Parts: sequence; C-alpha cells; structure tokens
Amino acid sequence: MDHQDGPCFSVEDVEILEKISVYEGFFKMQRLKLRHKLINGGWSKELTRECFIRPEAVAVLLYDPYKDNVVLLEQFRIGTLDAHEGPWQMELVAGIVEEGESTQDVAHREAEEEAGTEILDLEYIYEFYPSAGGSSEKITLYCGGIDSTGVGGVHGVEEEGEDIWVQVFSRKEAMHALSENYISNAAGIIALQWLDANWKRLQQKWQ
Repeated sequence: MDHQDGPCFSVEDVEILEKISVYEGFFKMQRLKLRHKLINGGWSKELTRECFIRPEAVAVLLYDPYKDNVVLLEQFRIGTLDAHEGPWQMELVAGIVEEGESTQDVAHREAEEEAGTEILDLEYIYEFYPSAGGSSEKITLYCGGIDSTGVGGVHGVEEEGEDIWVQVFSRKEAMHALSENYISNAAGIIALQWLDANWKRLQQKWQ
C-alpha cells in the first residue's frame, strides 16, 4: 500500500508513566498516565486516559447458502439504553474468548449456545477494534456456513443472563434491515456489508 513518508510507530514509542485499576466489576477500567512520540518529532505532553478493558471477542454472521438466509439475534444491551429505538439490538452470534480457546472454538461454541445451530464451515472476515479511542476490545469476525432448517426461537445461557431471540431472515430482508438502520452495531454492519459483496462466491464455495 503506497503512502506518504512518515514515522512508523509501535508500542515502543509510548512511555507508560502510571497505570492504575479504577474499577473491577463485570468489566474493568484502567487509568493511565502516558506520553507518546509525535508525528513531527519529539514527545507529547503527559496525558491521562481511561481505558475500558474488555477481553478479545468473536462475532459470527450465520449464513445459509442453500436457502440464502441470514440468522440474526435480538437481545437486551445496556449500552443502547438511551437509544431512540430502544435497548434491544439486532446482532450477530458473539462471545468472549476464554483461556485456552481459539477464535474458531468460540465461533462454534457460541453458535450452538446462542442460536442452537452447528457451523459447517467458517470463513474469516476481519479483525477490528470497535472503539479504540477508549476500549481495548478486539473482535475477530467470521461468516459461518449453516443449514437454517429448524433454527429459531429463544436461546442463551440462563446463568449468564442471556435471553436471545433467534430469527431467520432472507438475505434480502437482512440487507433491507441494514439499509433502514435497524442494525446499528459495528459487527453486524461490517458483516452484512461484507456478505453483500461475497454471497455469490460463498454459494459457489459451500454448495
């Protein structure tokens, strides 16, 4: 990729002066004092930044290439409590990477727990940071090929407070929901836009 000449920064170009834990609950929050090298040379002033600490996560778009269907979940999300459309989000199967698990392991586990279905094949899409300005969370995004026959209903792990409505849509219905902003979370938007560009290839690959 061509780009203008300039510095190539790494973690070695950041000096951590102080790091303290300010909250530990369902999630964690850290406060850091730091400085970093500047693009035009020299160092920044001392900065204080809070960082929301979240483990690595996996999200999976479940796609049935035989019926051209997409499986989406609807569940309560605290982060959208004040959203005009309400705090229930249309989203993908997703979960946190536990110790000793690969991202592929999580994709298969969460598809069974949250949607009651088996992934027949996985295709890697992207890795991304949904809110790097204040959170450490990294998401690995996959598309999972499934058979959507019989998929649907209420799923989730009760002990984890999950109450998940699993719904099957045609690909065209899912794209319409995306265009009407019924899907407003980053993983769902990215995955459906990717599917829009790749569904024909997936049908050839998986059928």
